[in-house]
Amino acid sequence: MKKIITNRLMIVSIVFIILILYIIIDNNRIKIVKQEVIIDNLPEEIDRFTILQITDLHEKEFGKNQDRLIEKINSLSYDVIVFTGDMLKSSNSTNYPPFYKLIEGIKDKDNALFVPGNTDRYSYYLDSAVPYTKSDFIIGMERRGVMLLESIYTVEKGINKVYFTNFEFLIQNTKSLKTDISSSDNFINQQPLQYEISPSIDNANPDKDILIGLTHYPAVDARLDYLLEDSQYKVRDYDLILAGHYHGGQFRIPFLGAIFIPEGMYPRGGLLPPQDRVKGLWEYRGIKQYVSAGLGSSDAIPFLNFRVFNTPEINLITFRREK
Repeated sequence: MKKIITNRLMIVSIVFIILILYIIIDNNRIKIVKQEVIIDNLPEEIDRFTILQITDLHEKEFGKNQDRLIEKINSLSYDVIVFTGDMLKSSNSTNYPPFYKLIEGIKDKDNALFVPGNTDRYSYYLDSAVPYTKSDFIIGMERRGVMLLESIYTVEKGINKVYFTNFEFLIQNTKSLKTDISSSDNFINQQPLQYEISPSIDNANPDKDILIGLTHYPAVDARLDYLLEDSQYKVRDYDLILAGHYHGGQFRIPFLGAIFIPEGMYPRGGLLPPQDRVKGLWEYRGIKQYVSAGLGSSDAIPFLNFRVFNTPEINLITFRREK
């Protein structure tokens, strides 16, 4: 009996060691996830328009000076690269080099956009001399070629246009917007005065142009219902919303999926979430949404700051005409 118990303990130990080694190796891999998004009546000149999405880095480093991640990115061809938040571990962090080294190494930054996440430094701070001043984090990022997306960014493809907007920014109905901002720590995430130019997006031609919303937080079904039905909000006719935040669940069980995602609008606070809303592409009320599982992991529980059966990813999204 003692020998049987010893053998079983040895087997359990070997399996445990193999699992740990796999997790370490897998957390340092990078996969490229490709997704085609079919758009009805997509203009020919926008067919194959491609976006590279990078999200939820959380200061993780893939090789010296991010060389392995940079190599992956520079091997790809895309029209726009977007960073959808959580490049830092916390809003108090000043460890900028993991993100800065990444963007310094990226070759194609002709169209490079950023929207903040919940763990990033605030975008602006309040100052008595200059009402809204960009934070050092944003200034350093923009000096390296990545632009904070505050309102509308346009990429022209012939006579057609691809509009990028900050989703959280543009859902506000300017007629009912209050720009009075108060902050206990003198920091805010966006500049409220930029709301005033949002109506220009309404001039987009739905037959010639496409509209993309960037956000860190996925817009779950219940939230879209609320936004669409409340007159103080205005949800434009988005062709696609790009988001991150969920980390693909961070801990995943093979064949079952994510155990938990940080989403308070789901029952059980995100425990055992609907698996078709954790990552990837879905559509609700005519709005397509793509959520990346991202690269890093949350350290909300320090000793669980890793991913399980959830390889870090970057995402290449390509718009295609209906087949």
